[in-house]
Amino acid sequence: MKTRRDKPTIVDVAKLAGVSVATVSRVINHQGGVRKETEDRIIHAIKELNYIRDAVARSMIQKETKTIAVIIPDICNPFFSQLVSGIEQKALKQDYFTTLSNSNDSKTIESKIVQHVLERGVDGVIVTTSDENGDQLKPLFDANIPVIAVDRVLKNNDVDTVIIGNREGSYEAVTHLIKEGHEKIAIIRGPQDTTPGLERYKGYQLALKEHGIKEVTNWVADGDFKEQSGYELTKELFKLKDRPTAIFSSNNLMSVGVIKALQELNWQLGDEVSFIGFDDIEIATFTNPNLTTVSRPMKQLGEVAFDLLYERMKEDDSKTFIKQELILPPYLNIRESCKKNNSIINR
Repeated sequence: MKTRRDKPTIVDVAKLAGVSVATVSRVINHQGGVRKETEDRIIHAIKELNYIRDAVARSMIQKETKTIAVIIPDICNPFFSQLVSGIEQKALKQDYFTTLSNSNDSKTIESKIVQHVLERGVDGVIVTTSDENGDQLKPLFDANIPVIAVDRVLKNNDVDTVIIGNREGSYEAVTHLIKEGHEKIAIIRGPQDTTPGLERYKGYQLALKEHGIKEVTNWVADGDFKEQSGYELTKELFKLKDRPTAIFSSNNLMSVGVIKALQELNWQLGDEVSFIGFDDIEIATFTNPNLTTVSRPMKQLGEVAFDLLYERMKEDDSKTFIKQELILPPYLNIRESCKKNNSIINR
């Protein structure tokens, strides 16, 4: 008796047909570019192995699956839940359904997800990649499946991208602190091998440079976009003899860690240290004082990403590909966590 473990996979089909997994996926997803002789061999292998599931069989008849895959790096980050919400709402209006996968910011896991996506068959993919070199996404490109990158830029591939003005947002935040009289401004930055991590740091540097303020190495803390790093790095910053009077945190989860650390250290937000975080967070308007944040139109980001993907899925394959990069503007929500430096209480 066959078990689930015995169930044939797209790899088995590829081996029997003597072709690559990407070529099998191209046939299943009707992406074109496969010789008739090769396609017939793949279809024969599929039938011999009894690989086709009902959904795949229907897709081969209808020439589409009406399904897109969404791959994100951190399902616990509220930013991505709003992003996915925007994608799903737009997708449903076009009678598309989404499958959601979490890579946990791991290139290895993302590679496995890509393999699974190829096996299931989808019409397109929206991804916030764990590795911006994009090697793990190559099977999707080989299978001619439309891919849209969101929030992070694929450096070695011609892929449409939808991002936020990261440098613009951090520049505006740090400039606001400077205008409030702060010069001792710390940044808890994100990973420098990611677009948001690097660009937000560049915005910080630009604001300091334009206002003639020297960057202090001790006030540049390397975080990982996780809450714990924001928490630990804030405690380290406040061990310094020459401590900063203001903190700029590069994402929402690290901001939560910053706030927790300041509370434990009994530093009064606003009164003793000013703060701005990148991304609004749920507690922003519930803390006392309310948090000043750089806000992103997260849901709109997802909506725009799907619109761009839909355009790619429906266009003629013979059309010349022209890469698009859409940048949505952030905006600064000024609340009470920032005060003029001359009103900051010094210990």
